[in-house]
Amino acid sequence: MSINKFTSTILFVLFSLVAFVSALPVHIARDVWDPPIISPNATTVWIVGQKYNVTWNTTNPPSQITNTVGRVVLAANGLEDYENPLAANFSILLGSIEVTCPNVTAGNDYAIVLFGDSGNFSPNFTITN
Repeated sequence: MSINKFTSTILFVLFSLVAFVSALPVHIARDVWDPPIISPNATTVWIVGQKYNVTWNTTNPPSQITNTVGRVVLAANGLEDYENPLAANFSILLGSIEVTCPNVTAGNDYAIVLFGDSGNFSPNFTITN
């Protein structure tokens, strides 16, 4: 009977510690940063083969950013062309990067995706030939 009482006491203490620790507030600073894309925007029209600046807001980045290496890709109908980036290996702290509009079918369902710490989409914009 004393083994069962000892086991019960140990289990009670362990469960109490787990409950106590899980009830403590967690204050971990989030370091995921997804700066909003400024350009292109919903009124933008790109012409195939021309150069354009993709710009994003770099105000108030967190002090610790998980990944500052940027990549810009074109998305059509919400599908990113990750295999063919328009720009890569730049600091997302720059705030802009020049890209060349690729040879794609004309349409108004294109968006830019800025990858780095996270991925964020621009509004849909138009590409013409």
